[in-house]
Amino acid sequence: MAADPRVSILMLTYNRPQMIGRAIASAREQTFADWELIIVQDGQNPETETLVSEWLARDSRVRFLRRGVVGSIAEASNHGLERARGEFVAILDDDDWWALSDKLARQVEFLDRHPDYVGVGGGYIVVDQDGRQRGNFVKPEADDLIRRGALMANPIANSTAMFRRVVTGTAVRYDASMRQFADWDFWLAMGARGKLHNFPETLAYYALWPGGSSFKNLKGNARAALRIIGKYRASYRGYGRALPRYLLYFGYAHLPEWFKRITYEPLSAFKKAITAAR
Repeated sequence: MAADPRVSILMLTYNRPQMIGRAIASAREQTFADWELIIVQDGQNPETETLVSEWLARDSRVRFLRRGVVGSIAEASNHGLERARGEFVAILDDDDWWALSDKLARQVEFLDRHPDYVGVGGGYIVVDQDGRQRGNFVKPEADDLIRRGALMANPIANSTAMFRRVVTGTAVRYDASMRQFADWDFWLAMGARGKLHNFPETLAYYALWPGGSSFKNLKGNARAALRIIGKYRASYRGYGRALPRYLLYFGYAHLPEWFKRITYEPLSAFKKAITAAR
């Protein structure tokens, strides 16, 4: 039996066959080759299955897990994590792609040199559905700065992330009760178990478009945000600043659909800008 890979790349997909090929290609372009790519499909999509089967034939490191049901991001992530074999887990959403070919290599080296760190991320470029760049954002780099703003926004951008699969002897999992913003909740939980770091360079391209899950689930996201900041208010500073912000977000989520559709992209880019390190 082949040795376990050092990195398990976790990719969730649901009804977005037009995007996934670009994401898979960016994983295969990595200079660090000791990885497995676990693609978890929620529901059924014949076009996605056909495309992924072509990648399976090309690269034995690619694994395809068909859940057959439609669930939450937390449930699908846990499904993949339960089957992951790597020491580290890297996240790559099916509509995003990595910007640097040595992304995995740099993050593995960092975690090897810093055993007190449980996860790392980095900067990202936002692109719209036409591929136009809408902003280049870098998250706070040092652990203390990350913690200072953790209740204002997710401290680690999802598709830039790598984390230890096992921390203090326990395999990490997402909170399955979080139907939305499961990744933000996950990183706040991870930050309670060890240090976090963000590279100051751009590691990924992040797709922001009205067909994305963030737009579709605005109301659920708003409710989840209020729950998260309350859940972690004793663990991180800034609850007094975060509460008014997410009350406004809750109000925005209940505005007419046509208004949200024309304002979502610029407002999302503005939100990312004010929570970025620069």
